[in-house]
Amino acid sequence: MLTVLLVVIAAYSTATLSAVAGFGGGVLLLPVFVKVFGPRDAIAVLTVAQLASNGSRVWFNRHEIDRRLVGTFAYGAVPAAAAGAWLFATAPLPALTRLIGVFLLAMVAWRRWRPRAASLNDAAFAAIGAASGFGSALVGSVGPMVAPFFLARGLVRSAYIGTEAAAAVVMHLVKLAVFSAAAVLTAGNTLTGLALAPASTAGAWTGKKIVDRLPVPVFITLVEAGLVTSGLLLLTGGG
Repeated sequence: MLTVLLVVIAAYSTATLSAVAGFGGGVLLLPVFVKVFGPRDAIAVLTVAQLASNGSRVWFNRHEIDRRLVGTFAYGAVPAAAAGAWLFATAPLPALTRLIGVFLLAMVAWRRWRPRAASLNDAAFAAIGAASGFGSALVGSVGPMVAPFFLARGLVRSAYIGTEAAAAVVMHLVKLAVFSAAAVLTAGNTLTGLALAPASTAGAWTGKKIVDRLPVPVFITLVEAGLVTSGLLLLTGGG
């Protein structure tokens, strides 16, 4: 029961964080899920939970979404997410754990190196979608790497949060379809992810309420500290 409570609290807290900062919830939740469920089930459960979290952010910010930009992103993300999901289904578990650890550390380095991304044309943005879809299928969430490119298109506050979430929903749906076909998505981890949906939705609602009140840089610093800690733990076998 204590483990269940901690997982629910983690789902709520990270969904709140994502709704405020626009990213970070999935990658912080991932190490918790790896510890509780193991690498392969962790990605499947996270995908279901993130679908609820991102879907809630889409709904709460639906009037501000740049639908054309979501379509451009999806043009590259959909086939790449499908390919990445098939690769994930056959990857050995120890390699997955280390890959996740490397990814978390690389994400912090990337954000420090490129805190602001160049504004890309549609073709280049679709390529970002492809890279994001492939990476998301392997490690669950790539929000912190992709976020600067959405911001560089001039999106702010609700428009940015809603548009980025809508793009993530597209990737999660593709991944779930492939995971289901490859028998990675089982009834058990589907139900687990759905059980966390109320906590994720509540977190998204809370974040929407406070997005204009709390300083985003504070959250970003906390996210990066959590990523470094989690990445090192997974790499050294402590995750």
